[in-house]
Amino acid sequence: MNHGGEGVNRNDSRSGGVTYKYFGAPDGATAARVPISMRPEELGGDELGQGGLFAKVKPETMSAMVLTGIEGIPLHKVPPLELVVLHPDYAVVRLPMTVVDPLRGIGEEEVGAAAFIWSTVPDRGGPRDAFDVYRMLHEWQEFAERLNEAGHQPYCLVWP
Repeated sequence: MNHGGEGVNRNDSRSGGVTYKYFGAPDGATAARVPISMRPEELGGDELGQGGLFAKVKPETMSAMVLTGIEGIPLHKVPPLELVVLHPDYAVVRLPMTVVDPLRGIGEEEVGAAAFIWSTVPDRGGPRDAFDVYRMLHEWQEFAERLNEAGHQPYCLVWP
């Protein structure tokens, strides 16, 4: 997954005050045990034997980006996230599998079309530039493949 700094905000994951660390785990109990005492830059993505993904994009935005851009689901119908752990210093949320499943097995055209669609959706958060969205969706696609291979569900660890 590490492509020498390429990709989604790899070197800038803590700007804006919040860090989002996406990772895979077989279940919520395992996800809740992510080592929270470590700083985000110390989490290499393999703490659960599963490559992770740092991003500045909120999990609810990531969900909407995939579901709206690829599946055509309106923003108001994107399913909510499931809270696994809420602590004063961090939170762990589970994303629905519908956020990663649509990306498995689609080609460049579909990813490009999804990036364009998302870049034109009014009144939404997240990146606006279609190329930035395209790069993010590609990283998310690789993440989806790793989750599938490991039989894991997607989770996000959030630090303020």
